[in-house]
Amino acid sequence: MLATGLRAVISRNVDLLVAYEENARLAVDNERTRFARDLHDILGHSLTVITVEAELAQKLLRVDPDRAEAELADLERLSRDALFDVRRAVEGYRDITLPGELVRARAALEAAEIEPTLPHSTEEVPSDLRELFAWTVREGVTNVIRHSGAHHCEVRLTAGSAEVRDDGRAELGPTGHGNGLAGLRERAAAVGAKVVTQELRPGFSLRVVRG
Repeated sequence: MLATGLRAVISRNVDLLVAYEENARLAVDNERTRFARDLHDILGHSLTVITVEAELAQKLLRVDPDRAEAELADLERLSRDALFDVRRAVEGYRDITLPGELVRARAALEAAEIEPTLPHSTEEVPSDLRELFAWTVREGVTNVIRHSGAHHCEVRLTAGSAEVRDDGRAELGPTGHGNGLAGLRERAAAVGAKVVTQELRPGFSLRVVRG
């Protein structure tokens, strides 16, 4: 009787240990996925902007040295910002801000010679959507710069939606989707929102909508 009870206790302990190890493995896998997604979003945007700034500075070196010097100074600042973002991601922080992303969006679009139309205020956006909308602006503007060939890009914000639209080619990229968009869908789903993409004539729209 004692042996039977002991075996039952051991069996339960083994089951608990297996369950604990499985939960720990899943937690590690989830953290790796989150980290990879964040690093992709951060580096993808930052390196795109840095590349555009570097190309512009190179073009200006002979024709407009003063502006080229200004672009190079901006390039140094962007590089430092990217390094800070990577360190913040490694440390586990994801507190990007919506106003900050709008400022970055303007700088990135103008560097890519794409005319920006951006909101003058973010006050209408509720607190629980501000981080999601910041990621929406980052992902949308990055795709516009990388893939669209657009002349104009507009960011629209309401209390329940964020939209990035352009007048270029209606495409997301070489594969039609990517880690950035997949990550944005995950973020949206976590707060009860959804990602809506739409081909325009001409252009493309990326929207994140609550509900």
